[in-house]
Amino acid sequence: MKSRPLCFTTLAAIALSFSLLNAAEKKAPVDFEQEVAPLLSQRCVSCHSPNIKKGELSLAGPEDLLANGYVVPGDPAGSYLLEVVSPAGDDPAAMPKLGDALAEPEVALLRRWIEQGAVWPDGFVIREASKADRSWWSLQPLADIHPPEVAAAPAAWRQNPIDRFVWAKLSEANLKPNSPADRRTLIRRATFDLTGLPPTAEEIDTFVASDSPDAYPQLIDRLLASPRYGERWGRHWLDVIRFGESRGFERNQIITNLWPFRDYVIRSINEDKPFDQFIREHLAGDVIAPNTPQVEVGSAFLVAGPYDDVGNQDPAQAAQIRANTIDEIIRASSEAFLGLTIGCARCHDHKFDVISQRDYYAMYATFAGVKHGERAVATSEQRQERDRQLGDLKKQQAELTRQRDDVKKLAIARGESQKEHYAQLWSRPAISRQSTEEKFAPVLAKMIRLEVEGQERDPNSKSGYGIDEFEIWTTGENSQNIALSSAGSTAVGSSRSAGDFDGAYSAALTIDGKFGARWLASGPQLTITLAEPQTVDRILFSSDRPDAAPSHGVANFVSEYRILVSVDGENWTEVANSYNRQPVNDAHRRKRLLAAELTDEDRARSQELETELAAVNKAINQVPALPVWWVGNRSAAPGPFHLFIGGSPQRPADEVTAGSLSGLADSAPKYELPQDAAESERRLQLANWIVDPQNPLPQRVLANRIWQHHFGTGIVNTPNDFGYMGGRPSHPELLEWLAAELVKNDWRLKPLHRQIMLSQTYQQSSEHRTAASQVDGDARLLWRFSPRRLSAEEVRDVILQIAGKLNLEMGGPGFRLYQYLQDNVATYVPLDEHDASTYRRAVYHHNARAARIDLMTEFDSPDCAFSAPRRDETTTPLQALTMLNHDFTLDMAQFLAERLQTEAGDDPQQQVHRAYELCYGRSPTEAETKACISLAGEHGLPALCRVLLNTSELIYLH
Repeated sequence: MKSRPLCFTTLAAIALSFSLLNAAEKKAPVDFEQEVAPLLSQRCVSCHSPNIKKGELSLAGPEDLLANGYVVPGDPAGSYLLEVVSPAGDDPAAMPKLGDALAEPEVALLRRWIEQGAVWPDGFVIREASKADRSWWSLQPLADIHPPEVAAAPAAWRQNPIDRFVWAKLSEANLKPNSPADRRTLIRRATFDLTGLPPTAEEIDTFVASDSPDAYPQLIDRLLASPRYGERWGRHWLDVIRFGESRGFERNQIITNLWPFRDYVIRSINEDKPFDQFIREHLAGDVIAPNTPQVEVGSAFLVAGPYDDVGNQDPAQAAQIRANTIDEIIRASSEAFLGLTIGCARCHDHKFDVISQRDYYAMYATFAGVKHGERAVATSEQRQERDRQLGDLKKQQAELTRQRDDVKKLAIARGESQKEHYAQLWSRPAISRQSTEEKFAPVLAKMIRLEVEGQERDPNSKSGYGIDEFEIWTTGENSQNIALSSAGSTAVGSSRSAGDFDGAYSAALTIDGKFGARWLASGPQLTITLAEPQTVDRILFSSDRPDAAPSHGVANFVSEYRILVSVDGENWTEVANSYNRQPVNDAHRRKRLLAAELTDEDRARSQELETELAAVNKAINQVPALPVWWVGNRSAAPGPFHLFIGGSPQRPADEVTAGSLSGLADSAPKYELPQDAAESERRLQLANWIVDPQNPLPQRVLANRIWQHHFGTGIVNTPNDFGYMGGRPSHPELLEWLAAELVKNDWRLKPLHRQIMLSQTYQQSSEHRTAASQVDGDARLLWRFSPRRLSAEEVRDVILQIAGKLNLEMGGPGFRLYQYLQDNVATYVPLDEHDASTYRRAVYHHNARAARIDLMTEFDSPDCAFSAPRRDETTTPLQALTMLNHDFTLDMAQFLAERLQTEAGDDPQQQVHRAYELCYGRSPTEAETKACISLAGEHGLPALCRVLLNTSELIYLH
C-alpha cells in the first residue's frame, strides 16, 4: 500500500507536541545522581579529578566549581562551565579535550541543573567510570559449586570432579577428549611437571611393567615427596615474585646474601607449608616471628625486586625515586597475591577495574616503612650468646682505645701550643687539587718519581688517589713539558683494577696532555721515564684542572709526597717534598703534629697499647658473626600519608591511611587503620586481610597458577591479572571448585596437585585431531594435553643429568654463569666455559638482573626485573646455534660419550640403545640404531651425543 503524504495540520501537531515536551522537560527537576553525575563521570572526571586535577580543577565534588566561578547556582549565563562545554568555533578552551564534544542534550542538561540551583548532595563524590564494577566476577565471594552430572561420560570420566567439569564443557562444544597417554609418556610428563627432571630409564621400565592399579597414584606421591619438587615449583614462584640477586637499574650491583630467601621458598614448598601462612610470612614474617630466621627471611620478598640505589641530591628527585621503590613493592604484592593491577591506580583511579587511587595510597602507606638493604638475622639465643662473648672484649677494646687515643691527644695538644713554630715550619701554600707545583735546583734526570705518602680523603670517593696530568719542565727560557707521551715519555704506576675497565684508569693518562680523564692509583708511586736524560727544575701535577670535566667523578688527591729523580733507575735523589707545605685539612694537621710531637716514651706506650688492642681485636673477630641477609630494613614511617596528584610526591592531596581495597563485594573483609598505626601493624593487617577466608582473590589466583603449570595455560590465561583487561575463565565453575578445594585442604598445594594429576584430563594423550582443533585450536577446552617445550632451567638440568654430571646439592650461595665486574656500575660477562662448580640445578644459579647466561637466556629464561607469571616459548636460530656450538653442550656431549662407554661398553648397538634410554626414555627403532651407528662410526661417539642433545624430542614434552 502506498504511503500518504502528511498534511500540514499533521506536521503542525507534531511540532506542537515536541514543543510541549521540551517545555515540560525544562521544568522537570534534574536528578543529580542519575543524570548529572554519570555525565561528569564519563566525560570530565578522567582529567578533572582529585588525582589529576588538570587546570587545578576537580569535578569529583562541588568545591572547585563553586570557588572558581565555573558554576553560579541559578545563573547559567554567569557559569563558565557552560561556555567551555558549548564553545563557538575553534575555541582553544573547549572541553572536553578528549573525545567528542558534548551533545546539545548533554549541555542542556547541565544548563537545567544550574538553573535549578546546581544542587550537589552532601558527601557525594564522583569517580571516573571504570569498565568493571563491584559485580566483576573475580571480586565476588567464592560460589558453592558442585561438579555437574555427566551421565553420558565414560565411567573413568565420572570419578574425578575435575573430569566432570571438563567433560561438561567439551560436550557443550560437541567435542570428545583424547584417549589416555601411554604409560611411558605419562611418567615422563608427571616427573617433569613435579620435579623438572626426566625419570631414569629404570624408573620408566618399572612403571611401564607394573600392572598395579596403584602404580600411578604411588608415582605421584613419590614425586611430591621428592626434594626436587620444591626446586621445580619454587622456581615457578620465584618467577612470580620477581626474585633477583642484583639491584637492577643502571648500577645493578650484585646482591650476595639473598639466597637464604630462595632456599626458604624451596624448603617451604617441599614442606607443603600452607600457602596462606606462606603469604603472611612474605608480607610480615619479621612481625609474625621476630628473631626466627627461618620465618623472618620470608619478608625478604618485599625487597627481592629491583630498586634504584644511585641516589639523588635533589629532594624532589629523591622523593620520586622513593615513590618508585614503593610502587614496585605494591605492584609485586598485588599481582602475586591478588591478581590485580593496583599499580595502575598510582596517578588516577584505575581506568578498567574498580580500584581507586585512594586504594593505591592505602597500600602505599602500608609499605612506606620498607627499606632495601641487609641486616643481621638471628635467633634471640644467638644474639645473647654473641653479646655474652663480646661483652668483656668490647669493654677491653674501649678502654685500650681510650688510653691509646689519650697518648695521641696529649701529643697533638703539645703541638697545638706551638702554633707560631709550626706556622713558620709549614710556610708554603697547601697542596691544590687544581694545580700543585714544585721548583728545585736544576738536575739531570732520566726518570722522575712521585712518591705518595698521604691522601686527602673525599667522602664520596673510593680508595686510591687520582691524577689527571703530571708535567716535567726543562730549564731555561724555552722551558718545555717533556713528560708528554707525544715526546716519547712513558708512565708506570699501579692502577685501580676493574676488569674490562682497567684501561680507563691507566697511568698513561697522566702524560697524554689532556685534562679530565684521571689515572686512579692503587699504589704509592708514579714513575715517568723520559725519552732521554734532560736537565729539569720544575714539576706540576693536578687532579681537577679548572674548566675540565673529570670523567670518573670525585677522586682522592695527594696530601703528602716526595719527588725523586734518577739517571739510571737505581740511584735516586730527593729533590722536593711537601713537608713545609700547610696541611690540607684538620686531619692532615693532626697527623703531622702527632708525628712531630710523639716522644720515644709515647711511642713505646702506644706500641704496647696497639699490641694489646690487636690481641683483643683478634679475639673479637674470632667470635662468630651473626648471619647478615638481604631482608630489608624497617623505618617507623609514621605519616601522615597522602594521595599524590598525578602520582607526584610534590603534589600531596587528601590524607590516606593503610586499609583494604574498597571495590570487593560487601561480604569481603575490610579494615582501616588509624594514621598513627605502627609500621609492623600495617603490614600484618594487610597480610591477614589478603588471606582472610572471605577474600576470594588469592584462592582463585593460586588455584589458577597451579593449573597453569600443569596444563601450560591457566583457566584464566593472565595469571597476574584477574581484572577487566585480563582473560576470562575458560572453566569458571572449575576454577571456583579448585579454589574451594585449596582452602578445604588448608591452603596446601600437594593435595591439589594430586587431584589434578589423577584426573583423566591430565592423563590424556597429546594427539592432534584436525576436527577438534578447528573448534578449539588452543585446546583451552582441554580435549587433549597440549605439548610444551621444556623451560630454560629444565633444558640445562636435563643435559647435565643425561651426561651424568648433575650435582644435586641443595641450598647455599648460588653459582654464576658470568664473570662479575664492578666499578661504578656492574657488568655481567657470560662465561664461555662452565666448570664443575656450575653443574648444579639451574634454580641455584645466582640470578642477576640484565645478565645474559647463554643457553638459559636463549631458551626464554626471563629477566627478573619484573614478575614473570608465565614463560615465553620462542623458537629462534640462536637456540640451535647455542646448543650446537657452546662449550657447555660440547663438554656435555663428551661426558655423555664417556658415560655410554662406561655403561654400555664398546658395542655400538648397546651404546645407541643406552643413549636413547637416557635421552628419550625409550629404545631406538631399527632405523634409528642403524643411522646412529653409522654417524658414530664416521665422526665418533661424541659427535653422535652432540646430535642427540640437539634434538626436539629431548626438549619437548607430550
